[in-house]
Amino acid sequence: MTSALDALPRIGAPATRALNNAGYTTLRELAGVPRAELAKLHGMGPKALGIIQNSLEEHNLSLG
Repeated sequence: MTSALDALPRIGAPATRALNNAGYTTLRELAGVPRAELAKLHGMGPKALGIIQNSLEEHNLSLG
């Protein structure tokens, strides 16, 4: 059985590629990562960051 933490949330393809290229493949791996660090990734925008933060908050987690 897989958890919502075992996949990335539905964000745009450029943001998904940016995360994958940086080595992030699950939502769980993003917990505690500084928002500023993710914002530096090419293809990662404010909308995708918001979706990630909201998805983490559903599991009582957060970006760093």
